[in-house]
Amino acid sequence: MNAANYTELTRDISRNLTALRTHNADVMQGFGALAKAAMAPGALDEKTKELIAMAIGVANRCDGCLGFHAKALVRLGATPEEFREMLGVAVYMGGGRR
Repeated sequence: MNAANYTELTRDISRNLTALRTHNADVMQGFGALAKAAMAPGALDEKTKELIAMAIGVANRCDGCLGFHAKALVRLGATPEEFREMLGVAVYMGGGRR
């Protein structure tokens, strides 16, 4: 999947969540609060947490996760070197299995 496809994928996912936000507002607000709290800077900074999230997305083969966390990593200034190291750990931890 190329970058344009991931852009389209994340846009489609966001659009499809509109119904859930309307009909399951409490659940979606809870999920949003969980995400915000989990990704808030603390002992680990936001970029480190996004690298962890991306590694989990790779290991779980979650295309939507890859798109959303890649976008966040670009915004946070992750370097190609950081990304490559994260990929090495993700593959080691299961992202390379079939």
